[in-house]
Amino acid sequence: GGKIRAKIGAELTGAKDVVIEEGTAGEGGKAAAQKGMRRSIFCLSPAGDTPSSARLFDAIVSGCIPVIISDELELPFEGILDYRKIAVFISSTDAVQPGWILRYLKSINSTQIREMRRNLAEYSRHFVYANPAQPLGPEDLVWRMMAGKLVNIKLHTRRSQRVVKESRSVCTCDCRRSNSTHSNPIN
Repeated sequence: GGKIRAKIGAELTGAKDVVIEEGTAGEGGKAAAQKGMRRSIFCLSPAGDTPSSARLFDAIVSGCIPVIISDELELPFEGILDYRKIAVFISSTDAVQPGWILRYLKSINSTQIREMRRNLAEYSRHFVYANPAQPLGPEDLVWRMMAGKLVNIKLHTRRSQRVVKESRSVCTCDCRRSNSTHSNPIN
């Protein structure tokens, strides 16, 4: 992530119609970043140290189309939300090719941009935390994603518990109930 960000930053610094700002901690830095994102059409969101970052959330709620630069980024709520409607995806390989990002972004027509920005306005509610939590807000979506994972965990656990004795994949741990129907072993 860091190497790609450095290469992209070096290439785009000084490019026409490109603004690159380093974020700073604190309210002043946050306000400046939000103001810049609201004025921008696209906001780069290169892979970093974590599966997703505040850059992505900030871009979405600011109405700035996220440009996600990653090959395998894990996006929040992706099992529920279709990010293709609100973001542009660029592979790491393409991103580091000289001039590629700018050519690609300039090829996106104004109709597509308007549609993505309309979708961003609709999707932003999924990324704004509220008290009390709102239906389909981020808190609700976290619980929905966890419930979906729990179903898969239960399915896997139950399947592993039904393995017939002498099978190739018998669980030998003491964490599950016996799979036998008889109290005495069958010889």
